[in-house]
Amino acid sequence: MRPARLTCVLAILALFLAGCAGGPRKNVFPPRASIQQLAQQADGSWKLQLRLQNFSSVPMGFAKVEAKIEIAGSEAGSVSVSPAIRVGPESADLFEASLRPTSAAAAKVAALHGDSSVRYKLSGRIVTTDPAGDYPYSFESQLSPVPGMDGVLR
Repeated sequence: MRPARLTCVLAILALFLAGCAGGPRKNVFPPRASIQQLAQQADGSWKLQLRLQNFSSVPMGFAKVEAKIEIAGSEAGSVSVSPAIRVGPESADLFEASLRPTSAAAAKVAALHGDSSVRYKLSGRIVTTDPAGDYPYSFESQLSPVPGMDGVLR
């Protein structure tokens, strides 16, 4: 009877080990960029805090972000940056970029006050390393003035 028990225990152990052979599943999904904050500078430029979102189940290195920015339907300009940051799985991180906006976009942002908001659109591409990828993206949302912080939108 003992050899039968030993065989049964070894068979169960082999099944458990076989279940672990593949390791955790690695799901890689396209990342996304959005504007976390826009701050108007004294020289007329904008300081942007861009949020990079990693929806994958693995960490992702961000090598390049290119974005064309529209504010209320008007082209505001574009940014091309190399953030060289690594974002953990299903997480996000911020990095900064500067932009000299078009006069039409600058006027629309400067006219905001109180509880008003403005729609924006980012479109471009995100290049990642480890895992390597080149992802086109488009994202739309809105920005509103931050109470007590003149020239800052979130």
